[in-house]
Amino acid sequence: MSTSTSSAAESLQVDLVELRRALHAEPEVGLQLPRTQRRVLDALAGLPLEITLGERLSSVTAVLRGGRPGPPVLLRGDMDALPMTERTGSAHASRIDGAMHSCGHDLHTAMLVGAAHLLSPRREELAGDVIFMFQPGEEGCDGAGKMIDEGVLEAAGRRPVAAYALHVLSSRLPNGVFASRRGPMLAGGDVLKVGVRGKGGHGSAPHLARNPIPAACAMVGGLQALVADSVDPFDPAVLTIGAIHSGTAGNIIPDQAVIEGSLRYFSPEARDALRDRFRQVCLSTALAHGVEADPEVIEYVAATVNDDAEADFAAEVVGDLHGTNRFHALEHPLTAGEDFSRVLEQIPGAFLMLGACPTGVDPAKAPENHSPYAVFDDGCLSDGAALLAELAVRRLARTEA
Repeated sequence: MSTSTSSAAESLQVDLVELRRALHAEPEVGLQLPRTQRRVLDALAGLPLEITLGERLSSVTAVLRGGRPGPPVLLRGDMDALPMTERTGSAHASRIDGAMHSCGHDLHTAMLVGAAHLLSPRREELAGDVIFMFQPGEEGCDGAGKMIDEGVLEAAGRRPVAAYALHVLSSRLPNGVFASRRGPMLAGGDVLKVGVRGKGGHGSAPHLARNPIPAACAMVGGLQALVADSVDPFDPAVLTIGAIHSGTAGNIIPDQAVIEGSLRYFSPEARDALRDRFRQVCLSTALAHGVEADPEVIEYVAATVNDDAEADFAAEVVGDLHGTNRFHALEHPLTAGEDFSRVLEQIPGAFLMLGACPTGVDPAKAPENHSPYAVFDDGCLSDGAALLAELAVRRLARTEA
């Protein structure tokens, strides 16, 4: 099966590159991606798929019915771009000012289309169904959660027994190398905000005012020590303060300040401890400075946690399909976040990374995902499509056995 899958995928490479570059040239941001949705539907036209479109977002859910009874398997590809201007100078660079596929979601979309083309001719061999989840709004819009609310997990009539997704990297990993691990794969993340309210006044008479700026600075100092003081050192977490906004002139005491930051973690224990301590530090520091604080924690994304058995299975399939030298077992999780975590909270599965750094470029020096200079190698498209298809076939066969 692995040889035939790889060969069939290679025959799709030219079409997948064409699709990926068309998507890259016209990126769309957020939950509403009408041009992207249209391109996906055109690319799936003629395949024996049951297709449902999203109501609150431009999602595409496609179900391929297998020829033998069995449960579904879900494959996910995200479709949205980032709100930034591309600076790569590529021949197929974004033509949309302020939007760029700098995270590689255009490759994910093309790979998932490729998997649908690989699996459709073999549907009679499938011991169950395949759900293809084309998702908008991964970048901060909880598109996965919204698709779950609209029924993607029940699209085949019963819930999937497993779910898989790939994510390309423009740096870090060598070209064509897959990477994953058991357990926590990517971090959960929160947005942190603190409004500090004081009393404005003249800079010559600070005793008649309540300056929120020293209080805000003291909060930042306290928060920088929060991780070391609050969580087990073997349960990693990252807290970053990225912005402070306050004041208009050096001789004016403002009446408010705003602090903004982010929190990343891998366990519920670390998350809960850090959220509680964040609020305590802000409120107690405000009290000590005679001002008021409104600390706010907004969950950005949950931690992406791979099922141990599914992670082992995915590694096995990569080895059989592409060779064991092209799988790297990550020693530690990555501190990036992904809303495929919403799926993995409910369905056992695995999330894998795939190196798409251009050939001849040092992955350690290449621009990272989310950089305006990030470049991804199209050569990985057929390999990613083949892996997604093979994961579905083998997982369904394993369920039947």
